Amino acid sequence: MDKELISGRKKRLLKPETLMMGYGYKPEWSEGAVKCPIFQTSTFVFKNARDGKEYFEMAQGVRKPGEHGAGLIYSRINNPDLEILENRLTVWDEAEACAVFASGMAAITTTVMEFVQPGDFIITSEPVYGGTDSLLEHIIKKFNVRAIDFGAKHTKEQILQMVDQADARNKIAMIFLETPANPTNDLIDLQMIVDLAETLSTPQRKVITAVDNTFLGPVFQHPLKHGIDLVLYSATKYIGGHSDVVAGACLGSKELITRVRGMRNIFGSMSDPWTTWLLMRSLETLKMRMEKANTNAKLVADFLNKHPKIKKVHYLGLLKEYDPQYAIYKKQCLAPGAMISFEVDGNEETAFKVLDSLKMIHVAVSLGGTESLAEHPAAMTHSGVEPEKRKEFGITDNLLRLSVGVEAAEDIIWDMDQALATI
Repeated sequence: MDKELISGRKKRLLKPETLMMGYGYKPEWSEGAVKCPIFQTSTFVFKNARDGKEYFEMAQGVRKPGEHGAGLIYSRINNPDLEILENRLTVWDEAEACAVFASGMAAITTTVMEFVQPGDFIITSEPVYGGTDSLLEHIIKKFNVRAIDFGAKHTKEQILQMVDQADARNKIAMIFLETPANPTNDLIDLQMIVDLAETLSTPQRKVITAVDNTFLGPVFQHPLKHGIDLVLYSATKYIGGHSDVVAGACLGSKELITRVRGMRNIFGSMSDPWTTWLLMRSLETLKMRMEKANTNAKLVADFLNKHPKIKKVHYLGLLKEYDPQYAIYKKQCLAPGAMISFEVDGNEETAFKVLDSLKMIHVAVSLGGTESLAEHPAAMTHSGVEPEKRKEFGITDNLLRLSVGVEAAEDIIWDMDQALATI
């Protein structure tokens, strides 16, 4: 299927949800199979030795791809399922290229390691997913790379002041952020980040901007359109959408993704054929699933917001016009999504009581699946974050995170209501 179809003199540019049914694949390639087969093979046969040489030269960047691009070599480098999935994922963000990984953390780690070197600094928003926090606050320190943290309330000028206090001018390699933030739904102004990167870039080195877009993407937010260089996903979440795969993705320009793929080839952190095939299956219902979960979440958030045993609900759909976050939301988000965090009136014990009383909603980490999931960030996904930092950025002992699924909204609300009645 091509992006553009022609009938007579008329051209039709197909919508992303239509392209998910077959973009990047032609049935004649595989005996007329409507769906792309699973290419369960580790290596590929070359037509001749000359082709083998040229394919490796293209894979190693020695030779530019010819008319038909680089050929298939080895499934750590490329595989038909992997390539078709990557082409299909570029549609949503209108990216030039994509690299798919074995997990979201594989995508983030491989990308970060490609663009930093000893002595560098990374500016990172807080809070972020616990695994990302461990990478940026602890792991990269082993390679003499340090992080400068900022929150949603910090301005460009305040962040620049932090950079100067750290004596990090001309040493910034990357600005990495999550927006909305996990688990608080705090928003970061993407245009401010782009401006900050331009200010900190030098003629010798551009500061790379990267956004973890897992909470709203790829349907409800498109950071590349706002000038961000790279967008990352835990494809385990909404892209996979059925809680049966683990994967990640990085999208951006051909130039940057070529570099990311080069590092992926060495790390061996690519996704396998079975997983990429399942992700192609999931993309066919991506928009429907996200829209249904989004509709459900609005109803659930309204219920929680009025409940007497809840102190505060963190949900983009409840932002008020007077809140500075509202202007950011209207500028860069297309919908509030299906992630809700809320503070129960009590402590950790109270929050655990609510979780343990749920009947239908599963107590589990992860998000973006068809089923609703609830968890306690401070004790689970963000337990590795230092307690002082958790407190500073709102990850309190009474905070619960809810990933709203596609069940009947009234059933989700009933379950939350009966669980809250136990405290």
